[in-house]
Amino acid sequence: MFRTIRRIWMPLLIAAVVAVGGFAVFRVRGIFGSESFGSSADNNAKDAVPYNPKTLLYEIFGEPGAMADVNYFNEDAQPTRVDSVQLPWAFKIVSTLPSLSGNIVAQGNGDRIGCRITVNGEVKMERVSNEHNAYIYCLVKSA
Repeated sequence: MFRTIRRIWMPLLIAAVVAVGGFAVFRVRGIFGSESFGSSADNNAKDAVPYNPKTLLYEIFGEPGAMADVNYFNEDAQPTRVDSVQLPWAFKIVSTLPSLSGNIVAQGNGDRIGCRITVNGEVKMERVSNEHNAYIYCLVKSA
């Protein structure tokens, strides 16, 4: 009899530990409510309304009646060029993206030109150049 017990005591102990461990896991999962939920694809996240839109305003100013060639990032962050615009010139972007990057470059035919980038009514960058055929740029990395 002792021989039989000597042979099977280790497998019996392992089986008992596995059974107690399995029961403990079953109880803990029941207590903390970790039931399986359906797919999250059926939630209403698509119906969420974007909030807090950002307004980015590009402005180029200079001598009255002067002309300028302007390059800027549009609402899709793509470079856009407009030629021979009369100053002052402005372009407004309204976006619900979490971040915007503003970049504007201009060269005028006058002796004075300036640029300004305004985000939500707050001037983020403003520069002025006083040179013949003045060239100017303004950059806001994150708005």
